[in-house]
Amino acid sequence: MIESQNSPRRPIVAVVGLGYVGSCVAATLAGRGLDVIGMDVQARVIDGLREGRLHFEEPGLHELMTEAVGSGRLQVTTDYAAAAGADVILLTVGTPIFDDGSLDGTQLHSACRELAEHLRPGQLVIVKSTVPPGTTRTEVAPLLEARGLRAGVDFRLAYSPERLAEGTALAELRSFPIVVGGIDAVSTAAAADFWRQALAVDVTEQDSLEAAEIVKLADNWWIDLNIALANELAQFCALYGADVLDVITAANSIPKGRGYVNILQPSVGVGGSCLTKDPWMVWQAARRQGVDIRTARAGREANDAMPGYTAQLILEELEAAGKDPLDCTVAVLGVAFKNNTGDLRSSPVRGVVEQLVKAGVEVRVHDPVVDPDEAEALLGVRPVSTVTAAAEGADAVAVLALHRQFEGIDFAALPVARSCVLLDGRAHYGKPMIASLRAAGYRYRGIGR
Repeated sequence: MIESQNSPRRPIVAVVGLGYVGSCVAATLAGRGLDVIGMDVQARVIDGLREGRLHFEEPGLHELMTEAVGSGRLQVTTDYAAAAGADVILLTVGTPIFDDGSLDGTQLHSACRELAEHLRPGQLVIVKSTVPPGTTRTEVAPLLEARGLRAGVDFRLAYSPERLAEGTALAELRSFPIVVGGIDAVSTAAAADFWRQALAVDVTEQDSLEAAEIVKLADNWWIDLNIALANELAQFCALYGADVLDVITAANSIPKGRGYVNILQPSVGVGGSCLTKDPWMVWQAARRQGVDIRTARAGREANDAMPGYTAQLILEELEAAGKDPLDCTVAVLGVAFKNNTGDLRSSPVRGVVEQLVKAGVEVRVHDPVVDPDEAEALLGVRPVSTVTAAAEGADAVAVLALHRQFEGIDFAALPVARSCVLLDGRAHYGKPMIASLRAAGYRYRGIGR
């Protein structure tokens, strides 16, 4: 049976998979004084961390990670044998999906097979990678049990979803409630106790692994569908010349349930690894059980259509200004999938650029946060180094991610062409700003505005 770990000693934690989530979790736990072993199969990731380099951007993470590695609280390795020295093992490997929405469990299965070789009695394994319900019980557990140890008998097994947003992940780790569900009641209690001790946050316990797995999917299913509502509301408002932000503000003013109506804001589209993936996981998992979840699919399709809709707005405004798109240049400011992050995963900006290029437009892009090589590989366009270089002679400027570096742009001073279009894809400029832009000679157009 599992031995009690109730002792004053703080647990040693192994974090398997040092991607975005794993790096944030490992650095945060080390920053709170725990000894952490960070593990990743990619030698370049481990070498980079030892040399003080991260392979992505997140506010505050570089400093926290550098301090954690420098102090020795966080040790990084490619050797799975190091997991044997941990009391708690967190699985944070990537779980992408195939084109049909089903789980690509390659990384998860590989990690579990490696861990099985070094798992010892008394350890607590917590899966944090996003998976369809039933995965921890029917896929993770059997793989971990391959060497004879039994989940819930020899080691504890629980699921605890990550629910972090790029750009605010470190603050959310220290404040968001943690959800846990175990293969048995002992595992659930052990996981809950670990998070309370490690992060000092509220913990919400679920009755099963499956319930905990569904929580993450439910969160992103709701968010994606809400954004889809906002995006289609924006298109509806545009038919009648109404400002969608005014409509949303008014609609959100009435109480409903435990809060208020809470329609989110429209934009150029949805990106990132979670919102674009999790609803399809829901749809595919239900489909395999003979149930058609219509809202998950509808939300994805509505949001996936937004890059094309945004590109068409730009082309319409150029034509309304009497310009032939074949002779036009569009400056795209911000190519990451959201404001104040360098994350390019599933960025909707790709679709906008592709549609503009297809229409014969010359596209220049600038983003001070993203990696230029990654941006070029995604978009087929090499980013220029400054806003001014992007805007030189531009017939349209499309603000598709409002990074902090863009907040002070003096649009009146930019060397754009006459009757330049200003496409607001995510900045949501207020009416005084819109008036200033028009006074400076711009043709303002927003999503639903």
